[in-house]
Amino acid sequence: MKARKGFTLVEILIVVVILGILAAIVIPQFSQASTEAKLNSCRSSLQSLRSQIELYKIQHNDNPPSLENFAAQMTGKTNPDGTTAGGTLGPYMQRVPKNPWNNSNTLEADDGPGVGWVYDEDTGAIYVGVADAPAAVAAELRSNGDALAAEPAKP
Repeated sequence: MKARKGFTLVEILIVVVILGILAAIVIPQFSQASTEAKLNSCRSSLQSLRSQIELYKIQHNDNPPSLENFAAQMTGKTNPDGTTAGGTLGPYMQRVPKNPWNNSNTLEADDGPGVGWVYDEDTGAIYVGVADAPAAVAAELRSNGDALAAEPAKP
C-alpha cells in the first residue's frame, strides 16, 4: 500500500473554518482601534484649538477671532484689534486642523455635513462637527461637551 501524501478535503475545510472564526474575532478589534485613534486625534485637535483661541482672546482684549476670518487670524499675525495688516501678535497655529471624521477644516456656526468645526464667534467656544461621524461617536462627543447637543426634532 502507498503512503498518503497531502491533506484530505475535510482537513482543509476544518482549517479554513477555524481561520474564518479567528478572523471574525480579530477584525472588529482592529476596527475599534481605528475608531479610538480617530477619537483621540479629534479630542487632541479640539483641545489645541480651544487653548489657542483662549491665548488669542488674552492678547486681543477678550475678543475671540471672527468666524469669517478665523483661519487668517489664527494662522497669521494680527493687531490687538484683530486686523491682519502689519500685525505683531501670533500666529497661534500653523493651520486649522482637520476633523478626522470628514477631513474638513471648515468652521461654521451650525453643524452639518462637511463641517469640520462648529464655532461660536460671540464666545469663542468651539466644538467638533459630528454630522459626518458615526452615531456612537457623535453621542460620546456630545456627552462630554466636545460636540453640540443634537437639536430636538421639529414636529
